[in-house]
Amino acid sequence: MRVFVTGATGFIGSAIVQELIHSGHQVLGLTRSDAGAHSLIAAGAEVHRGDLENLESLRSGATSSDAVIHTAFNHDFSKYVANCEADRQVIEALGDALAGSGRLLIVTSGTGMANSVPGILATEHDLPASSKVVPRAASEEAAASVAARGVRAAIVRLPQVHDTVKQGLITYAIHVASEKGVSAYVGDGLNRWPAAHRLDTARLYRLALEKADAGDKFHAVAEEGVPVRDIAEAIGRGLHVPVVPLAPEESFKHFGWLAAFVGRDAPASSVHTREKLGWNPTGPGLISDLENMRYFPV
Repeated sequence: MRVFVTGATGFIGSAIVQELIHSGHQVLGLTRSDAGAHSLIAAGAEVHRGDLENLESLRSGATSSDAVIHTAFNHDFSKYVANCEADRQVIEALGDALAGSGRLLIVTSGTGMANSVPGILATEHDLPASSKVVPRAASEEAAASVAARGVRAAIVRLPQVHDTVKQGLITYAIHVASEKGVSAYVGDGLNRWPAAHRLDTARLYRLALEKADAGDKFHAVAEEGVPVRDIAEAIGRGLHVPVVPLAPEESFKHFGWLAAFVGRDAPASSVHTREKLGWNPTGPGLISDLENMRYFPV
């Protein structure tokens, strides 16, 4: 199968490219840079020049492929709402190229988009929150919109995806801990974040490509909920800084924009995903990767 991958040179996308090629698929990878083109060629992929702002380049990449995996997203949190709406436009553009063709579009979202009760395991069957409340949910709304136009759309919801280099939102928490000289958590720190290793996540995307039906939602969750206090303690050991609790009202001053996430209790299940795809994550756990990463000095 020839697969158009956006975000093909990114943290998760580059692993997906390798997983697809090793499994016998062809990859057309989106990139806007010479360095990105060189890395795609080295991985055995074809290069498609363009970016998220060039919607016509996205349409042409999708048109020339058998399926699309969309992982690209602008993670500049100073423009978070605008970036979420831009992702809606990207998905709509990809849908324009695929409508009525029966070809699969896999859209990336997050387990936090599931409109579940805080502290209760989010499942694949949970409907997304409204983008008016959770801006990132615009991606799932866009997937539903293109599905209504005849696109075979599926969604992969991501937890904190990690290896010994990056760990999703935790990477930002490490930077805060380095700058502040303490590793902090909010309240008792027993609120939980789900997690999965980068290579397990890439394998899930490949299985979704091969097995997904229209409307499927998958959770790339290997660990249902890692306590944030355990994460803070691992960071403290890695940076050799104290670990401290914060009152909720102190959170924003310490974490900035990350405060909106640090206190959330958002465990998530992947029972349906494992049953439907035969996905069995085997990679290291989140705390193991945090223990084995190379930390920069404070």
